[in-house]
Amino acid sequence: MLKDEVANALKVVQDGGIILYPTDTIWGIGCDATNTEAVKKIFALKQRDEAKSMIILLDNDNKLQSYVSHVPDIAYDLIEFAEKPLTLVMPGAKNISPALIAEDGSVGIRVSNHDFCKQLMQRLRKPLVSTSANISGHPSPKNFGQVSPEIIEGVDYVVDLEQHDMSEKQPSTIMRLEADGRFEFLRR
Repeated sequence: MLKDEVANALKVVQDGGIILYPTDTIWGIGCDATNTEAVKKIFALKQRDEAKSMIILLDNDNKLQSYVSHVPDIAYDLIEFAEKPLTLVMPGAKNISPALIAEDGSVGIRVSNHDFCKQLMQRLRKPLVSTSANISGHPSPKNFGQVSPEIIEGVDYVVDLEQHDMSEKQPSTIMRLEADGRFEFLRR
């Protein structure tokens, strides 16, 4: 049940653990985005270069200004009118683990409309890391059935929701959004 899975995942994340969980896009590996030790566990599991940053999820666009020093007004329109999940890469990242901030000071942020993600973040009161549930360089899993055993065994908790949904999910659209409102697509 959703409520139980949120409670189970919350305890793991609050204790510095990493979880495998469904999102509004593909399955993700996540943790408390303010906990550098937990973030480093994800880099290690994914065998990912720490110079390649990971995104964070928020449950509400009102929280953008808590994690980015200047949010251009157009960010709210882009999020509101996006036809599919949208990750915005913005400069001036703050209040998150330094391990999540790219060399240029930016961070990728997606406002999630997924029930599990929203409820977990509302209870955690912090953003969640979200990175594809794969070893770096391997294809991203389009559903739970494509997640490798290495990832499943490497996390502290696997959320027991949507595991039997075999529909193929797509990753989010990614846009770089500058403080002055200029933007460009990085992935459509």
